[in-house]
Amino acid sequence: MDDRQLMENMLILEKGGCDLMMHGTIESADPEVKRAFNCSLNSSLQMQGDIYAKMQQKGWYPTQQVEMQKKAAVKQKFNA
Repeated sequence: MDDRQLMENMLILEKGGCDLMMHGTIESADPEVKRAFNCSLNSSLQMQGDIYAKMQQKGWYPTQQVEMQKKAAVKQKFNA
């Protein structure tokens, strides 16, 4: 397994962790449990962002620029 595959696996796992923590935050009735899930969610989101940024820096997670017209159309759609 090379570094790219390792980073991809880490990102997938971290995204799954974020999903679990988000649902725990949403579903928790107890304020302390909710706070614990929310704190873990924020940490997981930070880690996911760090992994993504590193992958993008190395060219392993390419993104494409969206045309301004498409952005404006989506913005208009959801503002209506």
